[in-house]
Amino acid sequence: MARKSNLKHVADADLKLLRVFKAVAESGGLAAAETELNIGKSTISKYLADLELRLDLKLCHRGPAGFSLTDDGSKVLKSAEGLLLSVSGFRAEVNEIKQQLAGTLRIALFDQCASNPEAFVAGAIRAFNKAAPAVEIDLSLEPPNVIETNVIGGKTDVGILALHRPSPSLNYAPLYGEDMFLYCGKGHPFMDCDHAALRLEDVRAANYAGIRVNSPNLHVGQTLGFRRAAKVQNEQALAILVMSGSYLGFLPDHLADKFVRDGMMRKVLPEQIYYRSQFAAVTRKRPAMNRITRLFLDQLTAAHSGRQPGVSGQAGAAGVR
Repeated sequence: MARKSNLKHVADADLKLLRVFKAVAESGGLAAAETELNIGKSTISKYLADLELRLDLKLCHRGPAGFSLTDDGSKVLKSAEGLLLSVSGFRAEVNEIKQQLAGTLRIALFDQCASNPEAFVAGAIRAFNKAAPAVEIDLSLEPPNVIETNVIGGKTDVGILALHRPSPSLNYAPLYGEDMFLYCGKGHPFMDCDHAALRLEDVRAANYAGIRVNSPNLHVGQTLGFRRAAKVQNEQALAILVMSGSYLGFLPDHLADKFVRDGMMRKVLPEQIYYRSQFAAVTRKRPAMNRITRLFLDQLTAAHSGRQPGVSGQAGAAGVR
């Protein structure tokens, strides 16, 4: 017999329960969600029970064995994400009509721009906060393919990633660049060898670690004929593999500099093997961006205006001479 749902209409209380459920699912459990929600574990448990009663569905398993979603819970979570995203979009549109700068600005980054002297993202956020103090910032680090998908789908307002095979669904605003060199770590055969005697063939024969997703890193590694023996999602993970002494990998010089100074990394044939990545802010072409997104994009491009060399639509060519 089909179950009867108690959900004849969606009220504000239901949205609150769904937000709690989403936070618990994303945190991986009730205890982990306490800080995010700023409420106690017992209250969170009651909210989940109320939502299950409201929907007449078992959404998750919780107890000494740990937390996990049921099949129904996974489906409800997906639907809840879409509903809450629509509500957020509606709120932004209403604020747009009322000319109020309030709501949430969702930004996603790929690179390690905090240590890049060419990047002024933090300054742009500071200027934006002064202009729109009521707007909440939601900042995340994501792989480039996830950023593109989320911007196109409206889950992310502004993404910052390396230019590579631009999508026709996105607008690109040039920002800054970074220089990428090949590194080895302490314990690697190349760390203490005479690089004057090192040949490109030797480098091609070594184990290489690269970014797994479609990116300048992937393209350059393939172009140079490197033998990829490990793959990662981001540069922090790549740095760990390089420091293991088992792999070569391309890293931005600003990220690797400290490890080089500490004797934990070394550039491999830097006069021959390198490339330059160019970064841009991406926004979706349709629908048109709201005032909040436009304001931040203006602050972002202004912060980088005149502080970098010209930017093309592709990564710099691999420098093998």
